Amino acid sequence: MRYYSLSLLLSILSLAAYPQEHFHQGPAADLSKGRLVVSGNQRFLQFENGDPFFYLGDTGWELFHRLSFKETGTYLENRRKKGFTVIQAVLLAGLDGLLTPTINGELHLKNLDPETPNESYFLFVDSVIQLAASNGLMMALLPTWGDAVDLQWGKGPVIFNEENAFTYGRWLGTRYKDVVNIIWIIGGDRFCTGNEQVWNALANGIHSADPNHLMTFHPGGTRSSSECFHQAEWLDFNMHQSGHRGRYIPNYNQITADYALHPPKPCMDGEPLYEAHPISMHPRNGISNAWDVRLAAYWSLFSGAHGHTYGAHSIWQFYSETTEPVNYPQSTWREALDLPGAFDMLHLRRLMESRPMLERYPDQSILFSGAGGSIDHIAATQGEGYAFVYLPSNHQITIDFTRIPGDRFNTWWYNPRTGESTFIETLEEAFRTSFSVPVPGVDWVLVIDNAAYGYEKPGTPL
Repeated sequence: MRYYSLSLLLSILSLAAYPQEHFHQGPAADLSKGRLVVSGNQRFLQFENGDPFFYLGDTGWELFHRLSFKETGTYLENRRKKGFTVIQAVLLAGLDGLLTPTINGELHLKNLDPETPNESYFLFVDSVIQLAASNGLMMALLPTWGDAVDLQWGKGPVIFNEENAFTYGRWLGTRYKDVVNIIWIIGGDRFCTGNEQVWNALANGIHSADPNHLMTFHPGGTRSSSECFHQAEWLDFNMHQSGHRGRYIPNYNQITADYALHPPKPCMDGEPLYEAHPISMHPRNGISNAWDVRLAAYWSLFSGAHGHTYGAHSIWQFYSETTEPVNYPQSTWREALDLPGAFDMLHLRRLMESRPMLERYPDQSILFSGAGGSIDHIAATQGEGYAFVYLPSNHQITIDFTRIPGDRFNTWWYNPRTGESTFIETLEEAFRTSFSVPVPGVDWVLVIDNAAYGYEKPGTPL
């Protein structure tokens, strides 16, 4: 067990109240590095020039439907500053979006026909995509929300069949095939079973004109794209939705399952529990907080995910005093822009990018004891010359250093709430060593570096 001096404990305690005026903006993604591709080991995303790309998404589902161009600028700039690299948004919106005009007074389609898109509306879409590119942001576009294909829930109307889905997809692919900052997400909160033919037609329609952009599928809650489409040629990476029906949802189980599939494909949680979301859809069950979103993010990434998506409940729907609320939003979207969990995602990105990403793999074998259960599940990952261990609320962990290459190690505590690192000690010829968290009751990341690599403190850019 490790013991700490009073001065070290006091310095770490002070970090728990680290003021946001010390917040530093996240670097924009450099879109000049070429298109996004899957890495050679089929586990991550990278730019065409070989540089890694960390997918840090924000759910802005109703962006095109409910925001003006000026409001969009406010939103995108805020997300760029917080280090997000991807915005997930829907072209044919849900929430009665097919029948309700956008804030600009436009319908998405003419006569509810997927084969006759409204050019005026898509010119606005074009301008938003260009604005996102100027902020170094990828746009992960859903061609339609799910209720236009399958009315499992929502308002519809159902307007798609195999024929017009392929035609609409080909039209989208033709329009955006040369736009640098696009990822395609088929689906839209739908179980894939029952309408695989329509979803395949939509994906293949896009791919027939646009082989340049990566593609995945956004499933219904607790499900994964791998359920129907893992073998599909158009599916480049798997997306899971751990969802909102409960707290402490073990998304690491689905990530672990998708990571084990063959052929290997990158995987991620594309919709975990949103921040400030009523648990199981009602405030009587409690409201999620920043710890909840950190839990989902670190669990999934350390279990093998290539990236992660954050969400704020008021932002996905862009709730304001003039819109109908969905599931009890706690504030307007503008007030939700600076929720603590959004700042925490920048700290997450800084940690992941401070060590080589493309060789990282999940590795629970380094946990000798104290791996936790469900709520306090500890997740561990290794990479080239380092290991990360996430402790959600645990007091102590014993690490088996025989499972980590090297004979001299620098150890750190990384604070996922502030992005600050505190050096613990250098270990030589370590065997099994126990670490106790600096401050109990909150989450920490234990960072173990092979000293031979000379890495700087966690969170420092490579």
